[in-house]
Amino acid sequence: MKGRNMTRWRDPAKDPRQEPKSNLITAEGAARLRGILDHLSRVKRPALSAKVGEAAALGDRSENADYTYNKKELNRVIARIRYLTKRLDELQVVDRLPAKTDKVYFGAFVTLEDEEGEEIHIRIVGHDETDTAKRWISIDAPLAKALLGKSLDDDVTVKAPAGDTTYVITDIAYRDPATPTR
Repeated sequence: MKGRNMTRWRDPAKDPRQEPKSNLITAEGAARLRGILDHLSRVKRPALSAKVGEAAALGDRSENADYTYNKKELNRVIARIRYLTKRLDELQVVDRLPAKTDKVYFGAFVTLEDEEGEEIHIRIVGHDETDTAKRWISIDAPLAKALLGKSLDDDVTVKAPAGDTTYVITDIAYRDPATPTR
C-alpha cells in the first residue's frame, strides 16, 4: 500500500491552495449551491441509503460489490452535503449592483481587447461559481485582481507564465440581481 494515500509535499508558505479564498458569491450562484444541497439531501442521500440497506440485507458485505460501491458513494454524498452546508454559512451573497457601475467590481461582465485585437468576454464571480466554459473567473484570479477598480479604456497588465499580457477594457456591464437569469 506504499504511496496509496500519499501526496507530494508542498511548502505551506508557497502553496496556492493555502491562500485565503474570498467568501463572495452572486445571488444566482448561492441559489444554485442551495439547489445542489437540496437535491443531495432530499433525493440522492435517501436513494443511496436505500441501496446500501438492500445490498447489506443480501448477506456477506466483504464480497458484495454493490454494497461497497454504494457505501462509498453514500459517504461521498454525505461529505459533499457537509461541505456545502458549511460553505453556504460562510458565504456573503452580493445581491445588489455597485454604486459606480462604470468601474470593474464583483459581478461585472468585462470585455477586454488584447494586443492582437482579439476580444475576450469574462465575468468576475466568486470562487464557488467559476466556469471556464462561460469564462467566469474567480475574484481571486490574477486577471480579476488586476481588473478590480479599473474604468473603461484603462490598460491592464497581467503577469502570466508565458509573459506579461496587456489588455484594454472596452466594455463593463452588470446584470441586475433582481432579474432572472437565462
